[in-house]
Amino acid sequence: MGAAVLPDTAVLGAVLKRYPFVPRHRFTRGISSTLSVRNRSYSVADKRIFKSAHIVFSHNNGDDMFTDIVVDQDLGKNEVLGIEDELIAAKKSLSEAQDRQEAIEKERDQLLEELARSEARKQEYSAAILHDKEVAIRELEAAKSLFQKNLEESVEEKFSLQSKLVLAKSDAVDLAVQVEKLAEAAFQQATSHILQDAQFRISSAETTAAEAAHQIEKQIKDATEGTISSIVEKSKHAIERALAVAEEAGEHAKEAMETFIDGTSPFTEITSVQVENIKLQGMLSDLESQMMVARNEVARLNIELEHTRQQVKAFEQRAIDAEKALLDLQESHRKTTLQQEEEMKSLMEKMRKDVADKTKAISKAFKTDLKNIKATIEASKEVVVSKDNAYLRRCAALQRSLMTSEDALKMWKQRAEMAEAWLMKERKLDVEDEDSIYAVNGGRIDLLTDVDSQKWKLLSDGPRRDIPQWMARRIKAVIPKFPPKKTDVAEALTSKFRSLELPKADEVWSIAREKPKEGDALIEHVFERETIEKKRKALERALQRKTIKWEKAPEQKILEPGTGTGREIVFQAFNWESWRRQWYQELASKAADLSKCGVTAVWLPPPTESVAAQGYMPSDLYNLNSSYGSVEELKYCIEELHTHDLLALGDVVLNHRCAHKQSPNGVWNIFGGKLAWGPEAIVCDDPHFQGRGNPSSGDIFHAAPNIDHSQEFVRKDIKEWLNWLRSDIGFDGWRLDFVKGFSGTYVKEYIEASNPVFAIGEYWDSLSYEHGSLCYNQDAHRQRIVNWINATGGTSSAFDITTKGILHSALHNEYWRMIDPQGKPTGVMGWWPSRAVTFLENHDTGSTQGHWPFPRDKLMQGYAYILTHPGTPVIFYDHFYDFGIHDVITELIEARRRAGIHCRSSIKIYNANNEGYVAQVGDSLVMKLGQFDWNPSKENRLEGSWQKFVDKGSDYQVWLRQ
Repeated sequence: MGAAVLPDTAVLGAVLKRYPFVPRHRFTRGISSTLSVRNRSYSVADKRIFKSAHIVFSHNNGDDMFTDIVVDQDLGKNEVLGIEDELIAAKKSLSEAQDRQEAIEKERDQLLEELARSEARKQEYSAAILHDKEVAIRELEAAKSLFQKNLEESVEEKFSLQSKLVLAKSDAVDLAVQVEKLAEAAFQQATSHILQDAQFRISSAETTAAEAAHQIEKQIKDATEGTISSIVEKSKHAIERALAVAEEAGEHAKEAMETFIDGTSPFTEITSVQVENIKLQGMLSDLESQMMVARNEVARLNIELEHTRQQVKAFEQRAIDAEKALLDLQESHRKTTLQQEEEMKSLMEKMRKDVADKTKAISKAFKTDLKNIKATIEASKEVVVSKDNAYLRRCAALQRSLMTSEDALKMWKQRAEMAEAWLMKERKLDVEDEDSIYAVNGGRIDLLTDVDSQKWKLLSDGPRRDIPQWMARRIKAVIPKFPPKKTDVAEALTSKFRSLELPKADEVWSIAREKPKEGDALIEHVFERETIEKKRKALERALQRKTIKWEKAPEQKILEPGTGTGREIVFQAFNWESWRRQWYQELASKAADLSKCGVTAVWLPPPTESVAAQGYMPSDLYNLNSSYGSVEELKYCIEELHTHDLLALGDVVLNHRCAHKQSPNGVWNIFGGKLAWGPEAIVCDDPHFQGRGNPSSGDIFHAAPNIDHSQEFVRKDIKEWLNWLRSDIGFDGWRLDFVKGFSGTYVKEYIEASNPVFAIGEYWDSLSYEHGSLCYNQDAHRQRIVNWINATGGTSSAFDITTKGILHSALHNEYWRMIDPQGKPTGVMGWWPSRAVTFLENHDTGSTQGHWPFPRDKLMQGYAYILTHPGTPVIFYDHFYDFGIHDVITELIEARRRAGIHCRSSIKIYNANNEGYVAQVGDSLVMKLGQFDWNPSKENRLEGSWQKFVDKGSDYQVWLRQ
């Protein structure tokens, strides 16, 4: 550093001209006052005496302070000049004045040249403006021609679309006629085939009946003829034998007569005749018996003949029935034909209607295109107008720059005149101030500050012009004459040096300690550095917390959306009345406390715009300004949760959505916003909203239109919305509302697309009751929930409503309800614990709704159960902050953490009866509910040493393994 000493006043004028920043600072007034202040002047005859004066001009460059100009004129104190010396001095002053005049004329010439150059630049600017204007006009003409061309193309496209529409209509009509013909031919073909088949069957039945009758008649005839012939043969044989016997008897009679005549004994002959008669009688009796058998056989054959006739009648009746069935079939086919014709007519009507709708849609799209073209034209006009305005503004800026240059020229002239006036004026000095030095530095003091303390202030307010090397060398020559810098306020106050019209020393010291403020030059990087520092500290804190967690639970890791990390503790952070307050801001202030208490995930209320203030009747899904707060407040709340290492779960309603407009027939089924769906996005079996989609894959929610998730465009829009909530808003997972209304397969698709850290489904179903009391067996209820989880492929967990319902009754001295026949818990926890989200109360069952509130006197037993058992427990906001059990719940969370319990922990139930309940969870925790006396140290089945961690008497007790 150094100082430049100028021997004459001409240099002062040159310096004043060289450094235009000097007149703008307060030191100008200091100089003028210094030049005109109380100077004692003496006449030439009185031998004038002048006191030496130093005028110091300071200039800063970077962090160092330099002195620019030092005017040193020392005329001596007590020297008396003679008249000759005065004449010599006058001549010298005259020559100096002439030199100054020449310098001023030279400067004037330079200013005139600068003015001429300014005029030339002005002309160049005018030419450039005119050129730009011509270019803009040419661009506008090109845009107009392009628009005209696009308009003609759009008109031609309109005509081509109209012609295509006419052709499409004719094609549709031809297609309908062909469909009718094909349907008629197909129907006739199917009908003729059926009729031929029926006739063939009837003729076959008749033929079969005739053949059977013929066979039966033939069998009867053959049997009758065989029987009669056998009877005749037998009769003939008997008659022949009788005739033979009669002949033999006659012969015997003749022989007897001859013997009698010959003198033979007649008695002998009579005896033989009697014997023969007896034989004949036996033969006659045999013949009669055979005749009886023949008659019986004829009677049996008659019965068979009658039976055969009945069968023939039955076959005839069947033939009649078959003919009647054929007539019925023909009648039914005729009705079917009529019905098909009606269906074809309705199909044709629907096709005509669809064609009309498509025509309307095309015309609407064409109108929309025309509107877009008009909007484009307006936009181009606005662009042209904005360009014209920009050109006008540029012209005005150029004019202002010219005026500024003229003002600068005037200012330089004034400065030259002022310098000349100062140099021509007599300067007088005060003898009493011989030890004072006036130091000026643009309103700041050098003497009381050091470089470091004034660094930011000088950077923000100091001059920016570099000092030439020659000036720096001259400043370095003068700098040793400066007073020493002071290091504190006390030393500065006792110093003999003082400033000219400057702040007090205390104020200067306060400026040195003051922080940089917005608006100061070169200060943005300071705030950026502070922001980076804050982020770095936040990351260090998060890393430290994560390091502590990893040390405590080294196996912890992200598994899947159905389980999260496996150690989640969810906090439902709202109730039914939370929308009445600025909820996001209030919740953000509780993030630190929730993280400290052991909560890992926070379930936020539905974020979308909703017809109902609570958020469960959403309308515009992309509008997140809800009753709970604005979208900015929501983002801030989520950032606070993330800062304290908490997951943010969004409550998304996918089953239904409220419409924005009515259809022409007055039904609210037209959606607005970014997702502008229509009736095609609503299920067709929703009776109130006339949807044109497919049937619902679940139950109907009657208060709002139920969305048809089978539509491809619906699923695509929902997946994009969920990904937007993840990436832009910051949500980590989902609580899915009313999933009973649509299939779990769609939930699987949504989860796989959005990849949440954790997902919970609300599958609300009624438990089984008998005569007003809860049934013991609730397997069917939990099976329905497990079926839904299976439908999602296990990608989502579900609220364990079975466990909640059972706890309502079990904690009233019916603890036997808490174990199933297989020795497992009776809720979903017993079958699929990793997907069971246990809870006692939520915004629906509790709060001001009170649909199914948990017994107030058993609240702590309920939390002792779910917080020490497998599954993922949920804590309700009202219980945690309004019921006065904040610390008690925190104590149970700490017990769960120390025991290392997670969603898949093993469980073994030792007691479950009227007196109480005892279970061991994992390897390190045992808990008891109820009044009976029990201690793990007295149980042979429990090895190791156990220490009681929580003791609430007859309510519950918790032991941890040492």
